[in-house]
Amino acid sequence: MPLNIEVLKDATNYSKGLLLFDFNLQKIQGMLVKTFGSAVHGINATTVTVEVHMGQGINFYLVGLPDSAVKESHQRIDAALKNNGLKIPGKQITINMAPADIRKEGSAYDLTIAVGILAASEQIKAEEISKYIIMGELSLDGELRPIKGTLPIAIKAKQEGFKGLIIPEANAKEAAVVDGLDIYGITHIKQIIDFFNETAELEKTTIDIEQEFLTRLDDIEFDFADVKGQENIKRALEIAAAGGHNVILIGPPGAGKTMLSKRMPSILPPLTLDEALETTKIHSVAGRTSKTMGLVTKRPFRSPHHTISDVALVGGGMNAQPGEISLAHNGVLFLDELPEFKRTVLEVMRQPLEDRIVTISRARFSVEYPASFMLMASMNPCPCGYYNHPEKECVCAPGVVQKYLNKISGPLLDRIDLHVEVTPVPFSELSKAQRSETSKDIRERVIKARLTQTERYKTSDGIYCNAQMRTKDLRTYCHLDEASNSLLKTAMERLGLSARAYDRILKVARTIADLDTSINIQTNHIAEAIQYRSLDREGWAG
Repeated sequence: MPLNIEVLKDATNYSKGLLLFDFNLQKIQGMLVKTFGSAVHGINATTVTVEVHMGQGINFYLVGLPDSAVKESHQRIDAALKNNGLKIPGKQITINMAPADIRKEGSAYDLTIAVGILAASEQIKAEEISKYIIMGELSLDGELRPIKGTLPIAIKAKQEGFKGLIIPEANAKEAAVVDGLDIYGITHIKQIIDFFNETAELEKTTIDIEQEFLTRLDDIEFDFADVKGQENIKRALEIAAAGGHNVILIGPPGAGKTMLSKRMPSILPPLTLDEALETTKIHSVAGRTSKTMGLVTKRPFRSPHHTISDVALVGGGMNAQPGEISLAHNGVLFLDELPEFKRTVLEVMRQPLEDRIVTISRARFSVEYPASFMLMASMNPCPCGYYNHPEKECVCAPGVVQKYLNKISGPLLDRIDLHVEVTPVPFSELSKAQRSETSKDIRERVIKARLTQTERYKTSDGIYCNAQMRTKDLRTYCHLDEASNSLLKTAMERLGLSARAYDRILKVARTIADLDTSINIQTNHIAEAIQYRSLDREGWAG
């Protein structure tokens, strides 16, 4: 059959028309690119997919429950790109942040959105973008500012199989704690553009976790060797550290209550690696991690002022943040001048002291923060400070001392195991040249006692030290012989100790026995434990 040239021409023109129509259709439909960020809720992260679609028109839409800081990213990104020879295309840009039912907060999505816009407008290559979590706040000249919650973000990225994390350089060491993830710390947006365009390489951030962890374990800032005298108080604090007991120090101004309290973390057992990671997560979410150190290696010591609000202590706020009791997780919360704190502030601690967790509930969300802390408090015995002072006269009016003590509720005192009276140090002790026992020596005994407790409670869920024992555990682990039982009965009758003191005395006696490496509680252990219930005695405040 002869070839018809006219038919071929028509077919060719038709094919060209189809190709042209398809090309124009693609232009009308636009281009879709996905980048990935992360939202932090509590101390856990959720991966956020940022979908950038570019089509015909001139508009900018940002959807997916963004807050004001996220919406303002448009202006920051526009200025940052223009100042670096790039631009936001004059097209209709629709950005969806999925899942759309989770509120996106803060400025950390600037870099995620900017990279999506650059990829959708073909200013950078998009092939490798989906392999990384990208987060960072942009300044107007394109520099990167640090973000919060880097460690939870890195942990989530590893769980979901991402290749790496691109974040501001200030956060890189913190994220590098997570093994098996490529961490790239950048200082400017041009670095990430060159990286995806394959014109430059980024340097990976790596740290030796074990080395960093081990080198700082014995780094003690405040040492008990600096404290002159007060041997009985040091003994009480050693017992508190060994059993995880809450403690309150009662004494006149200048007796050394604050000085002794600041040294409590130095005798607590070192953080385990798991505890260090959990503590770092909380500090990361609050934006309180060190730029030079990726891991929190020391037990926290938090000392809020007595003017603190309920929310600042427990956590919460418009954008939920951990409070002081969560920042003290695995460490010490020190409340100086306890009666000066507002009553409502003190009462909100009762539930966290029992449950060791804080739940913050709002209409749209609920978050949990760990709060397993050791409470230390100090107070004057009266407003003037000299009630029961061996030398100075108390000038408080009758009944004022009791009124002052009544600022602290019974239920809160019920959760404090040791009440320790602190007396001023005489000149003969202060002038001694001999150094006291070091924190390192005391810590060794504390660690030994804690190992005993770890072995004892290995089958008990949620119990790690003597202070956490429940009533049924007291019956199992706190057997008393006849002499010890008789002594405890006599003490409760003669000293007028309250019923709530009974369990506390048994717990403290169990810890004293552990320090003495004694299997059973002896009479001398009970006798020493009874001394630490000052505020429960009838007539103590006159």
